[in-house]
Amino acid sequence: MKPVLSVKNIYKIYGASCLHCTSSEDVNGKSNQCRHCGSIISCRNVSFDLYHEEVLGIVGESGSGKSTLLKLLYFEEDPTSGTMHINPLNYKQFTIPGHCTDFLFDVNLFGLNSFRKRLIRNHLMGMVYQNPHLGLKLHISAGGNIGERLLMAGCRNIEQIRSRARFLLEKTEVDVERLDDLPQYFSGGMQQRVQIAKALSNKPLLLFLDEPTTGLDLSVQAKVLDLIKSLQREMNLTTIIVSHDLGIIKHLTTRTIVMKNGVVVESGLTDQILEDPQHEFTQLLVNSTL
Repeated sequence: MKPVLSVKNIYKIYGASCLHCTSSEDVNGKSNQCRHCGSIISCRNVSFDLYHEEVLGIVGESGSGKSTLLKLLYFEEDPTSGTMHINPLNYKQFTIPGHCTDFLFDVNLFGLNSFRKRLIRNHLMGMVYQNPHLGLKLHISAGGNIGERLLMAGCRNIEQIRSRARFLLEKTEVDVERLDDLPQYFSGGMQQRVQIAKALSNKPLLLFLDEPTTGLDLSVQAKVLDLIKSLQREMNLTTIIVSHDLGIIKHLTTRTIVMKNGVVVESGLTDQILEDPQHEFTQLLVNSTL
C-alpha cells in the first residue's frame, strides 16, 4: 500500500542561507544555526511516510522545528526545498467536487500554485491549533465556524451545513443547543472541541494537531485527549500530532519521530521509542517526562 503522505528531504531555512546550510554539518541536532552565514535551519532534511489510519507523533523541545514542519505540510509556509506527495484517490471518499484531481498524482505539492494548495487544504486537510483563537472566529457562532469550513469545501446547502454542524458538535460533546452561540463565551476546553469539530467538517484525508491540549487544565486535557482518541478510532483518521509532551504521544500515537534543532534524531514505533530510546536526547526526554 502506498503512503497517504510522503515527505522527503524538507529544509526550512530562515535567513540569507548558503551552501553550508544544507551540508552534513551538525546532523545530530547539535545546533540549528549555520556557523557560516548565521541562518536558522528550522527543518533539516526531514523525511517520513504516513499510512492510512496511522497516527504519527512529532515530539521535541521548543525550537525543535516540529511546529514549523506542520505549517509546511499545511501550506502555511513554503519550504526552502523538499517534496510532499499525497495519494488521496486510493480511498474513494476523498475527492474534490467540481475539480479535476489529476494534479495530485506524482507531483511535488509544494510546487503547486496557491489556488491548488487551497483546494487541497480545504478539501483534504484539517488543522487543530494549540490556541483555539487561531482556528476559530470567536465572533461567529459555533455552527457558523463549522459552516464556513464546509462552504470552503464546496457545500452550498444550508440545511446540510447545519445538520453536519449539529452532528459534529454532538460527536465532540458540545451541547447542540449552543450551535448558534459565539465561541468567545465558551470555556477553553469547549473552544478546542469546536475547533476539532471544524477541522473534521470536511472529512479530511489528513488531520493535523499542533499541541492540542497546551494551556488547558489537566482535567480538561484528559477529556480532550480521550475525545481525540475516540474520534480517531471511530472516523478512521490519518493524523499527525505535534507535542512536547511524551505523555500525549504515548496516549495517542502509533509511531513517533523525535526532533531536535530541526533534525529528526530518532523515529520508530511509539512503544519502542518510549521503552528503549536510542538517541541521548530521546533518553533525556523519556527520563524527564515519563
